[in-house]
Amino acid sequence: MNMQSVREIAKQRGITPRKRGKIDLIRMLQLEEGNFDCFAKAYVGYCDQLNCLWREDCLSLSVQPGGKN
Repeated sequence: MNMQSVREIAKQRGITPRKRGKIDLIRMLQLEEGNFDCFAKAYVGYCDQLNCLWREDCLSLSVQPGGKN
C-alpha cells in the first residue's frame, strides 16, 4: 500500500499523519484498531494475523532469514 493510501486511512480514522513515516503511522493505526503495533516486526516471514490490512507490506519489510530486511 502506498504512503498516500496510508495517510488517507489515518485521516479517515481521525489520526493526523504529520511527518510520520509509513512504519510509524501504520503502527499507530494498529494500536487504534486495538491490535499489537507489530508492523514490519515479523521475524523470518512468520505472521499469524491472516486478516490484517497491512500484512503484505509488513512481511515485505520484516526481518528475513540471515538478518536482512
